[in-house]
Formats: sequence, structure tokens, C-alpha cells
Amino acid sequence: MISAKLVHLIETNSDRIIDRVAAQLLADPVAGDRTFVDLEFRELAQELLARLGHWITTGDEEELRRRAEVVGALCFDRETPLHRAVRALCLLREKMLDFAEEHMVSFSSVELYSEEQLNRRMSQFFDLLAVHLVLGYERAMHGALFAPSMAH
Repeated sequence: MISAKLVHLIETNSDRIIDRVAAQLLADPVAGDRTFVDLEFRELAQELLARLGHWITTGDEEELRRRAEVVGALCFDRETPLHRAVRALCLLREKMLDFAEEHMVSFSSVELYSEEQLNRRMSQFFDLLAVHLVLGYERAMHGALFAPSMAH
């Protein structure tokens, strides 16, 4: 049982959560030199968090896969290091769960169980996103490497 209150809290505060991720990405040596705090990341993060309840209840994994693969291909096209994009997804999950924990009203066993279920479901959700982001990146890279040369 995932708490609808926690999901709603995340959805309505998505900008604050994304700002936390952006700040950490800018200061994160693991994320690399290039700035990934750009339109693609913000757009994907906003879409994910603003519709979180929809994604985790409907299980529309095909749309999630497609969207993550598009972002992965964009990362390749814009020469964003793959590790930076994956790191951004990891930080988004981390900051989202941190935010939910910070705003829990009580620490009753029911709320703790709800938070644990949210954590479990988000692990599955973000694993799926990361795999398909990498897949989109790899497909774009493969296409660039093996595309017929335009020069004769």
C-alpha cells in the first residue's frame, strides 16, 4: 500500500525536488563537467514527478520506456556523458524519497510501511528508466557509428 498522500506530496512539489537534484548535479564530481541540468532533464523529471501517481498505478511501462529512450538518444546527440544522465536519474529518485521522508507527519508503522512500499516501487520504476535511457543512448551511438557515410 503506497500512501496517496506521499505521492501527492511529491507530485505537488516536483519543482523543489528537481531544484535539489540540479544543485547536487552541479556540485557532483561523479556527474562530470558537462551540465546536464538542461531542458531534457528538467522536462523528463517534471513529467515523471508530476504524474508519479499515474505511472506507478497504471503501469504504463511502454510510454516510460519510449520516453526514457528518447532522452537517452538526446543525451548522445548532445554529447552528454551517459554516466551523467544515469546519475541524474539516481539523484532524482534519492531526492524524491528524501523529500517524502522529510515531510512525513508521523512515523507510525502504517506510514513507515507506506514509505517502504514507495521506496520499493520507485526502485523498480527508476531501474526501468535507467535501462531504457541507456538503451536509447546505445541505439543512437550504434546508429551514428554504423550509419552510411554521407561523404564520398
